[in-house]
Amino acid sequence: MIPPRLIYKKGKLKVLDQRLLPHRVAYLTVRNAAQTAKAIKDMVLRGAPLIGCAAAWGFPLELRTRRPSSWKETLTLIKNAARIIKAARPTALALFYAADRMQEKAAAIIAGQKEFSPKKYRLLVRALEREAAKVTEEDRLACARMGALGADLLKKNSIVLTHCNAGALATMGIGTAVGVITEAHARDRIKHAYSSETRPYLQGARLTIWELQRSKVPSELITDNMAAHLMKTAGINAIIVGADRIAANGDTANKIGTYALAVLAGYHKIPFYVIAPTPTIDASLRTGEEIKIEERSSEEVTFINGRLVAPKGVRARHPGFDVTPAKLITAIVTEKGVIRPVNRASIKKQF
Repeated sequence: MIPPRLIYKKGKLKVLDQRLLPHRVAYLTVRNAAQTAKAIKDMVLRGAPLIGCAAAWGFPLELRTRRPSSWKETLTLIKNAARIIKAARPTALALFYAADRMQEKAAAIIAGQKEFSPKKYRLLVRALEREAAKVTEEDRLACARMGALGADLLKKNSIVLTHCNAGALATMGIGTAVGVITEAHARDRIKHAYSSETRPYLQGARLTIWELQRSKVPSELITDNMAAHLMKTAGINAIIVGADRIAANGDTANKIGTYALAVLAGYHKIPFYVIAPTPTIDASLRTGEEIKIEERSSEEVTFINGRLVAPKGVRARHPGFDVTPAKLITAIVTEKGVIRPVNRASIKKQF
């Protein structure tokens, strides 16, 4: 079993500290919006769906620490919480979806109030707790549905490759890409799974292979630069990845290295599947060129587990994501169905 990723109790949110996995299971407690945002930014938690769930909980956490005296002051608190949370990471759309949803829910409740009172304020906080719980439950159900739909795409004895971590640790459910693999394994359709290590943050090495082991999926860890060789020699017949943001035309942002895998899959004629819930699709962006790519610290490249592995003082680039063109994607699987072919018309039709 994968440990709970988020545990909410009134006034605090316990977050599974994924920086310590797989060697240690420990939790970090956050109590307001700023601490929630810091946990997201510092990679205590990661994975677009889980980031969205945590963001939703940031709102009732923040309001529980405050004692406003008017609805106007309350709205200002909510607006500031949204600003702080949205600034945590720029690429994952689920973060913005959750923050906007919570802000809109609060505004709708406040709009129906005539006079402010501490009791009504407490009722608002409880309503936001229920809304955050709904965001979490919707993610769990979406993961289960995507797992089933994605597993339907795989044949018996499939050999698959996944990148980064799009498993239970990235969601509040069974995961997106890894959820498909574990569901297909339960149906006896997986012969073998490969997890790329995912430099520079090593989510594949630290998290995905750990999940696959715990689910008893026959699996092996590979370095990122082994992918082409194994596509050529190991009989890989599906690449399965998650997504952080998908443009209206199907261009998909995911962990850096995904684009290279898609190019390699195209050359080797291997189906390339993206598994992502609908809040990942950003209809406001026409193409992937408009997706903002997060640039992270160069130290995540030059250090591994606190140890310098490059010359001291060296400069390093670290774009956290890249964008895979829609034409390289065989299908996008959401909780609403399978989008194929991947283009603007197909995406628009599903929604």
